[in-house]
Amino acid sequence: MTASPPARILRERRAIQTLTLPALIRLVTEIDDNGPISRRRGSLQGALGDLATGQLRHAIDTAHSLGLIHARGHATARYQLTASGQDLAEVYDTAARWARARQLPDPASDFVTRVQYALQPQDDSPEHTGAASDPEAPWAALSAWLTAHPRVLRQETARSLNSAQESGRAA
Repeated sequence: MTASPPARILRERRAIQTLTLPALIRLVTEIDDNGPISRRRGSLQGALGDLATGQLRHAIDTAHSLGLIHARGHATARYQLTASGQDLAEVYDTAARWARARQLPDPASDFVTRVQYALQPQDDSPEHTGAASDPEAPWAALSAWLTAHPRVLRQETARSLNSAQESGRAA
């Protein structure tokens, strides 16, 4: 029988699972690249229209609970990145650049897939040359971000996108 990993490692894995949800990556990078999302009706769906309503709602809820975004009362901007969210957007950019330079996981991969690949712990098989095996990898950036923002490590659960989609909650 194998011993279970220490609680710290389990918390890190849950945090990474949460931070690499495709809808969360899309939300944070959309706001980082294009500025705050407006309060105008349909702005959110217009910016992230390819996401299902449940995915979008889950990404917003997750980003709020992790302190990555905030909404200003009656300001025209509905969702803005916090300092923590801006820092995470930099981690995402670092991860995507690292993966793109190595054409991982595939030369035609999109931004989200590259971020996920670079930030997910890889197994030790020869076909995986993931972030953990490269000293210049974005893993260091993610580790530094997690150290600076321990709130993420205290989150208890990381729902999957499937459960977010199935919930069908409106954004």
